[in-house]
Amino acid sequence: MSATSTIELVEGSGQTAHETHNKVAATMPEDVDVPLPSAKVEKKGTTAVIITTITGVTMISSLLSGLVTISLPAMAKDLQISDALLLWPASVYSLTCGCTLILSGAVADVVGSRNMYLVGTFMQSVFTLACGLSKTSIQLIVFRALAGVAISFCLPSAVSLIMTYFPSGRRRNFAFGTMGGGQPLGFTIGLVTGGALTDAVGWQAGLYLAAGINSVLFLLALFGLPKLKRETPLTLARLKSEIDWVGAFILSTSLALLLYVFATWTGDLANIRSPESISCLTIGAALLPAFATWVHRQEKLGNAVLIRNSLWRNKAFTSICINVFLIWGSFNATETFMTFLFQDVKGLSATAASIRFLPEPVTGAAVNILIGLFVHRLRANWALQISFIVSALSPLLLAVMRKDSTYWAFEFPAVALVPIATDVLYTISQLIITAEFEENTQALAGGVFNTIAQIGKSVGLALSAVVASSVTAKAGDPRISHKDSLLEGYRAAWWFTFAATVACIFVTLYGLRGLGKVGVKRD
Repeated sequence: MSATSTIELVEGSGQTAHETHNKVAATMPEDVDVPLPSAKVEKKGTTAVIITTITGVTMISSLLSGLVTISLPAMAKDLQISDALLLWPASVYSLTCGCTLILSGAVADVVGSRNMYLVGTFMQSVFTLACGLSKTSIQLIVFRALAGVAISFCLPSAVSLIMTYFPSGRRRNFAFGTMGGGQPLGFTIGLVTGGALTDAVGWQAGLYLAAGINSVLFLLALFGLPKLKRETPLTLARLKSEIDWVGAFILSTSLALLLYVFATWTGDLANIRSPESISCLTIGAALLPAFATWVHRQEKLGNAVLIRNSLWRNKAFTSICINVFLIWGSFNATETFMTFLFQDVKGLSATAASIRFLPEPVTGAAVNILIGLFVHRLRANWALQISFIVSALSPLLLAVMRKDSTYWAFEFPAVALVPIATDVLYTISQLIITAEFEENTQALAGGVFNTIAQIGKSVGLALSAVVASSVTAKAGDPRISHKDSLLEGYRAAWWFTFAATVACIFVTLYGLRGLGKVGVKRD
């Protein structure tokens, strides 16, 4: 007899069993033949290897983002990066990753998540090393773009591997929790080590270090991840029939154009009015309904699809996706403008600024471990609401603080509180989104989650940058110092991210009010 995992609804919500199944995908068989391994992982040593490997590689991805963010001025100086390309070493990584995640997930479900994960991990080591060896700005940007594709192989596959190796319950929840905790932890470690190594040795040292650690994790995954069995051999016919290549092309093109536009807006507010930006935005937006139309056709013909249109009529699924979009956008923008605050307004060095972020990984790691261990005992809707309220305090504190306020009075609690909503939402959303996809498309489910998060980060940062730039321009009174004008713009951006976080409270009240416990093991 197979055990099942249930996403419970709160008693008294008035929902029938049929509605419950349609809204939250109530059951997930624990024991299925394909593409799961012959037996679930039971040994503690193997469990530790799996969690360490998966958490480590995703943490390295975030570490690289933090490292590049803090090292960008030094990179620009050494490689003579023009102002037009200044932000591209950081933004191109998210752009290429974001537009290939769903396709990578779909491919991983056919060729095998373990294989895809190993290839992605190896590629990330190679391209990270290549970034450190770059002699020109174009080389650096190209290798960062390829590294973004590499991590898109890893992220969806990691979700599938967790679903495959661990049955529903505490260990699966803990694995998702640690995977989520590795991301803020990695970003902050990247900021701190990147700042220190850039000041002491050079920006290349951080990339070499990251490539070395990633290579160790690749070897650990190669020999430590249990092999998966396959019922049918991999053939070109399967690749052709089981992956919606046309849909993937339409959606990837749309995401690439939209993410490119948002990246250019972040770099220069004037790009909003450029013909190139308007054209890309129009085409990218038009391709989204074209994708929905194509999926409708594929469903009628009984062919493979990436994301069923019917999923968006599921209130719980759609609400979770909206929350992921808003929270990741708010978190990324709030954190980015804190970096600007420390360096551009406070005048701190890269190392000093990065040290001020140290409370974030401590809080993030603790919350992720706790939510991983106890999420199956909590009502998920209340856990989400509490986390949104707590994290909303972060941009609120920054928005109302005075220029001469001490770090401990406003900035310290803001840094400590900002990751909480992201960390709680990460585990809960993974459990809900993966429940909506069949057992043999779990990598695709991981691709959907990570794509929404990437889009949220790009849109949130772009819109916040527009808000901040507009307010800073209006505050450009000759009697007001440049730093004061910048601070006014940053405050406006934090009010914007505060509103986005508060919006999640109302989304949850509407769409997730009947959601009870998630990650619960049922016999």
